[in-house]
Amino acid sequence: MNEIKCPECGKVFSVDEASYASIVNQVRTKELEEEIRRRVAEVEKQQQLKHQSDKLISDQAYQQKLNAKDQEIEKRNADIARLEEQVKSIALAKQAEFDKALANKDIEIAQLKEKSRGEANANQLEHEKQLAEKDAQILRLRDQIKVVASDKQAEFDKVLAEKETEILKLQGQVAQSKSQTQVAILEEQNKANELIRLKDSEIATWKGKLENEKNDAIRREQDIRQNYELQLKQKQEMVDYYKDMKTKLSTKMVGETLEAHCNTQFNTTIRPIMPFAYFEKDNDASGGSKGDFIFRDYDGDFEYISIMFEMKNEMDTTASKHKNEDFLKKLNDDRCQKGCEYAVLVSLLEPDNEMYNAGIVDVSHRYPKMYVIRPQFFIPLITLLVQASRKSIAIQKQLVQARSQSYDITNFEEKVNDFKEKFGRNFRLAEERFEDAIAEIDKSIDHLQKIKSNLLTSDSHLRAANNQAEDLSIRKLTYKNPTMKAKFEEARKNTNKTNIEINESLEKILPEDESGPVIENVSVENVESQKMVTRKAVIGDTIIKSTDNQVGEVIDIQTLPNGIEKLILKFEDGTSGSVYNNTKLFQVLE
Repeated sequence: MNEIKCPECGKVFSVDEASYASIVNQVRTKELEEEIRRRVAEVEKQQQLKHQSDKLISDQAYQQKLNAKDQEIEKRNADIARLEEQVKSIALAKQAEFDKALANKDIEIAQLKEKSRGEANANQLEHEKQLAEKDAQILRLRDQIKVVASDKQAEFDKVLAEKETEILKLQGQVAQSKSQTQVAILEEQNKANELIRLKDSEIATWKGKLENEKNDAIRREQDIRQNYELQLKQKQEMVDYYKDMKTKLSTKMVGETLEAHCNTQFNTTIRPIMPFAYFEKDNDASGGSKGDFIFRDYDGDFEYISIMFEMKNEMDTTASKHKNEDFLKKLNDDRCQKGCEYAVLVSLLEPDNEMYNAGIVDVSHRYPKMYVIRPQFFIPLITLLVQASRKSIAIQKQLVQARSQSYDITNFEEKVNDFKEKFGRNFRLAEERFEDAIAEIDKSIDHLQKIKSNLLTSDSHLRAANNQAEDLSIRKLTYKNPTMKAKFEEARKNTNKTNIEINESLEKILPEDESGPVIENVSVENVESQKMVTRKAVIGDTIIKSTDNQVGEVIDIQTLPNGIEKLILKFEDGTSGSVYNNTKLFQVLE
């Protein structure tokens, strides 16, 4: 077994010799050489860019120094020109002052001559004397002017000499700065050449290293190729052995051999590191079909991964060749029936199909979370799926909890919606019944209004009849009529006898504590003339009993265990009694 480290996640997992050889076979010499050339080109390009950058930086520094020297020279030239202008202005000022003084003296001499011409001969001598004095003064002034002019000329020559000395000094400094600039430029060029030489040597070193790496890679590739050829030869011998073994086995034994191989691989490789994992044959065919193996693993009581395995193999001499796609639907049905998350088809079918021979084939585009693998990828696939599922255990638990909460919320919402629907339906029906009842009440009101109008119309007739009835009495009817008097006496006796029989029958029907009071004869003379209505009584009604004509007020209504209502009465004499709430036994006075 060889170990391979994933460059993305950094995990190390083990693969068998065939898988390792397949992975190594993916490395090509041409790709390695292209990678080396690319890296060399990148290094050369980086060095060239760095050299150009250094050269550009040195040129910029030299140009800055040169510009600074040029600015300094221009500043010195400006100072020299300014000093020359000052000297010229001073010389012109002195010359103007001398010319002005000379002009003043000439004017004064001319004035004196004009004045001397106008004087008398007597004053000629004095004038000549004064003229001589003036000439002497003129000569003296001229001498003074010459002295001043010579002083100014000497001063000007001195200033001019100082300025020329300063100019020479500045020119020397400019020449010295130029030489220093040239020396700095030469130093920078030497530094740049030295840096270029170092970079060239570094490039040569890297080229040597890359060449050594290339040679090492070629040597490793040759070793890998030799190892691969050796492993390929061994695998071919193993394939030939299995082909020979398949020819000696029946079809059922071929399939069971693959199952036994996978079972052995699991027990020898996975079982030591996952001792509590479930990996058993699927023997439940209650749904009509079953898979080959089911793998489950738990984190405590939480199942975080489950895989349904189907192993398919066939003999090389089989006439009808099957394809892997023929078993995908059945595998998906078995996975859904047994509640497994992943489905894996371990197949030796289609041995010449490069897609299945390349490694793990994801067929999730056909069925979710389904893979087709060769037997050599049986253990690596379990390892990868287990590691991936372990990373998401917390998320899976949260998802299960969220689903349960969502299920509870969904049930609650369904119940609320069902209640709303039923309540709405009942409300609609009640509303319809209410509207019908309102319509019937309106009809009843109209009918009662008609009855009321009829009753009001007959009120006068009833009043007249009432007056006549008030005037009528038993005494008047039986006055001077002994036959009718005897009849009324006989009827009264019969009435009393009937009341006694009714009380006895009620005592037999009702329990002793619920029997009504004994009916006594009550005269109707004390009853006021009121309207009597036949209906069930309610609390507060005044009723008159049909059996004995007693008048009482309903103060309570009791419901007996058999469902019959009993009215509790309070009579006019202060006594109490009871009667059943039956319209045949009383009438309501209104």
